[in-house]
Order: sequence, then C-alpha cells, then structure tokens
Amino acid sequence: MAKRRRFFWKNFRFKYKLTIINENTLEEVLGLHVSKLNGLSVLLSVFAVLFLIAALIVSFTPLRNYLPGYMNSEVRKQIVVNALRADSLAQLLERQNLYIMNIQDIIKGEVKLDSVHSIDSLTIQRSEELMERTQNEEAFRNEYEEREKYNLSNSKRSNAINDAIFYRPTRGLLSANFDPQNKHFGVDIAASPNESILATLDGTVIFSGYTSETGYVIQLQHVGNLVSIYKHCGSLLKTMGDKVKAGEVIALVGNTGQLSTGPHLHFELWHRGQPLNPQQYIEF
Repeated sequence: MAKRRRFFWKNFRFKYKLTIINENTLEEVLGLHVSKLNGLSVLLSVFAVLFLIAALIVSFTPLRNYLPGYMNSEVRKQIVVNALRADSLAQLLERQNLYIMNIQDIIKGEVKLDSVHSIDSLTIQRSEELMERTQNEEAFRNEYEEREKYNLSNSKRSNAINDAIFYRPTRGLLSANFDPQNKHFGVDIAASPNESILATLDGTVIFSGYTSETGYVIQLQHVGNLVSIYKHCGSLLKTMGDKVKAGEVIALVGNTGQLSTGPHLHFELWHRGQPLNPQQYIEF
C-alpha cells in the first residue's frame, strides 16, 4: 500500500519537458518543465480568479439587487410606490369604463341628462345600479353604522395604521403568535444569528439598551402614536435619538436575555398604549 502511494505521488509530480523547436533550423525555441501537479495548480488558480472577479462584479454593481436578501431600502420603497401607482391606475381605468358605459346609456335614453353633473356622479350612479343592496345587507349596514357612530378611538387607530406601509422586521419563521392573555404582546421570529433587523416604519429611536430579561432592546417611535419594539437582539446599530428610514438596518438577530430560547426576534407593535397583533399588518 505504501509503495502504491509513493508511486502515485511520484507519478503525479513527475515532470515532463514541453519543447518548441524551429522547424527549419531544428533549434529549440522554448522549453517548459511541467507536471500533473503544476497543471492542476494552474487550473485551480484560474477558477479561483474567475470566481473572485464574478463575486466582485456582483457585490459592487446593481446586480446584487437581484439576489435574495440584498435588495436595499430604496429599491423596496420604489417597489411599494409602483404597486400603489398600479392600484390607482386600475381604479381610474375602472371608473373610465363605467363612464363609457353610462355615456352609452345616455345615448340610448336610459339615463336622464338632468341627473348627471360630473364623471364622479355618473360613475357612482352606475356602480350603485350594478351593486344594489339586499334587505339583509341594508339592515346590517345601518346597525353597524349606528353602533360605530361614536367609536372615535377605533377610527383614529384604523386611519393611522391603514395609512402606514410596514416592512417585515427580519427574515425567518414565525415561532410564537400574538397572545396577550399570556402576556405575550408580540410575535417571535426564529432567524439566523446576525440576520439584519429592519425598521418597520420611518421613526426615531426612543430606547436603545440592554435589560436582563430581554437582552438588547431597541424601540422606535413612529407617526400616528405607533411604537415598534425589537427584543433579544444580538447587537444594536442605532442609538437613542437617531432618525431611521423604513427598511433600514437597526440591529442584528441574537440570543440575549434570560427569557430568550434561541436566536430569534421578539417584535411588538403598540398604538396609544395598546398592543396590536403584528400579523394583521405585516406578512411574515
């Protein structure tokens, strides 16, 4: 066995002479001493250089935005804006279709000219005719409007939250749901250590520190009296008073604090001192 091994390495390192000879004068122009080991080393070096060049091109060019997890906050914000614009264009197209249909009804004499004042009134008239309310729907609508007439706090809350575009705080799997009865006022997201934690909205850091139970914690104050809390972080990248943008990295996932059960993020969302279920506003 040892002889075979020595023979293999001797054969692998055995050098061959590669000679280039002038055909007319039979003079040696170039002579190279090569072995199988040299050829393999050169081949591996070429592959390493090509891999390094490709990695540099991807890392320092806009191509990295097409890789999973490398999309920056500006690109994400532009995607959200484009989605909202597409939704607005769809609504405008629907109104224009209703307007054309009603123009046809006017030409046919099915709609009185005195009842039309603008494209809005014509569109509303058409939509109401196409979606007539049933008696049960009318009774339910009146009952609900009467019950919610003086519920001002709920309307303010819904307006503040519905106008916001939330970013997912980190990538991972949902390991624990919102359960206020057991004093679990947020959700747990199991993630890889040192995974980026993103600000869910534009805001200001109102707390950035360490507690014995929840480890490294960072809290953000947002418009509309919204507060987001990020617990059990591995490290904090922002300090108190810093202004952050939605989707900006503010911390890294960790496993700190006595209540931590592994690398994860505990995320809470509060409005006017009341805990909210983040799953109702964010897709995890």
